Amino acid sequence: MEWSIQEIARRAGTTSRTLRYYGDIGLLAPSRTGANGYRYYDQAALVRLQRILLLRELGLSLSAVKDVLEGQRDTSAALRAHLGLLERERERIGRQIASVRTTLHRTEKGQELMAEDMFDGFDHTVYQEEVTERWGPEAYEKGDRWWRGLGPEERTAFLAEHDTLARDYGQARAGGLEAGGDVVQDIARRHCAWLSTTAPATRSYVIGLGAMYVADPRFAKNYDRYGDGTAALVRDALTIYARHRLSD
Repeated sequence: MEWSIQEIARRAGTTSRTLRYYGDIGLLAPSRTGANGYRYYDQAALVRLQRILLLRELGLSLSAVKDVLEGQRDTSAALRAHLGLLERERERIGRQIASVRTTLHRTEKGQELMAEDMFDGFDHTVYQEEVTERWGPEAYEKGDRWWRGLGPEERTAFLAEHDTLARDYGQARAGGLEAGGDVVQDIARRHCAWLSTTAPATRSYVIGLGAMYVADPRFAKNYDRYGDGTAALVRDALTIYARHRLSD
């Protein structure tokens, strides 16, 4: 079975001119050209066009697309790779949809917005420069690989665990508990265990992080939403725990 250039252009959401250009540069040759000069495309050509369009959506130039196609002779393997990319993109977009839906719901209800909900599914590499400056390129690269390797449920569980920690700190502050007391120090222990998921919880790292929780309004807000002074309690608790329990 084959299709005319007009049919393929309409179905693929492109133009006949674009398809002719693809043919002229050796990217997508028609399966045959009719006596009337019209170009026709068979099933193999359609598969190749699908791959071209997928690679273009990933931001590759036409020359780069051509190189990729020439280097991937196994069509089935190439399609499986494309499918994997699309499934990951679908997952990311699904998280974005859920994130925007949550923001809309909270906005309409007059509820406070939470950063970890608002930006799930969005590109977290915007923090690469800041993380690299604070803790070095290896810290960012390790954390980036770890985060990208998590599934949606794992990411949700990781963020939920931190929210539980923040809430427990807030309850301790409301109850007038001391940062060095057993209850708050146990929260600090759990906090350090949570931190060690992505990076070694060394003394200097934890103390520095605790100081940043207060100094940086973006982080302080995540804790102080459970009551003013909660971020300061977190800082003090982590500092005490790190000095007595951790080493560099």
